[in-house]
Amino acid sequence: MHDPLQAPRWLHWSLVALATLVVVVLLVLPLLAVLGTAFREGVGVWFAALVEPDARAALELTLVTAAIVIPLNAFFGLATAWAVTRFQFRGKRVLLALVDLPFAVSPVVAGLCLVLLFGREGWFAELLARYDVQILFARPGIVLATLFITFPFVARELIPLMEQQGAEEELAARSLGAGAWQVFRRVTLPNIKWALLYGVLLCGARAMGEFGAVSVVSGHIRGLTNTLPLHIEILYNEFNATAAFAVASLLAGLALVTLVVRFWLEARHGDALARAHRRH
Repeated sequence: MHDPLQAPRWLHWSLVALATLVVVVLLVLPLLAVLGTAFREGVGVWFAALVEPDARAALELTLVTAAIVIPLNAFFGLATAWAVTRFQFRGKRVLLALVDLPFAVSPVVAGLCLVLLFGREGWFAELLARYDVQILFARPGIVLATLFITFPFVARELIPLMEQQGAEEELAARSLGAGAWQVFRRVTLPNIKWALLYGVLLCGARAMGEFGAVSVVSGHIRGLTNTLPLHIEILYNEFNATAAFAVASLLAGLALVTLVVRFWLEARHGDALARAHRRH
């Protein structure tokens, strides 16, 4: 018997074909083009572009920045999700709006805000000069810009899941005499660990690929303040397309590693991650 609520087969397959076509044209083909251009002149040329000193410095800065940003945003995101889902307080909606602010603000605007704060004419210019601290055109500025851009990812993975789960298990554990740390370690963390890990993956992927905000605050100093995206831009502007696409293939490879880890998590813990993906 035909189900009146079920879509016609032709519509079903048409939508699947359209979605597949969009993914292939907008995602797969550009990625294949990058890889093809990167290896066009051979593996030797590709490898030489990656081991060149400026490229190694850019890779090191990218990885160090991600290594700093990921644990900090994991902590901030977890603290924010805990505060929003477990307490009632004035300004809660404002806090939620501020969490989403990096999604709404252009990364370039975020970088300019840091310039207004820490630049030579910025709010903290006199204090920084007094203690000889440099934020802009140095690694601290890059870390701050990346922190701002990647802040929402962990919090926005945790908040819907923690609201859905509620606090009943935690309250029960407290009533049985468990301390706050025991409740977090034995009750809260096991329930949210896969959402937390997924948020960390998204945060890391964005941290390694961030361009706009970092471009404003870095100063584009080769070998010192250029991350991989900035190094790619410089190579491309210098008409060194082969080297630019070689480094771009490395950045794409890092993204693919994140994608593989995500698929592995979904295969092993699909139900938990499906709950983590739900949004308001």
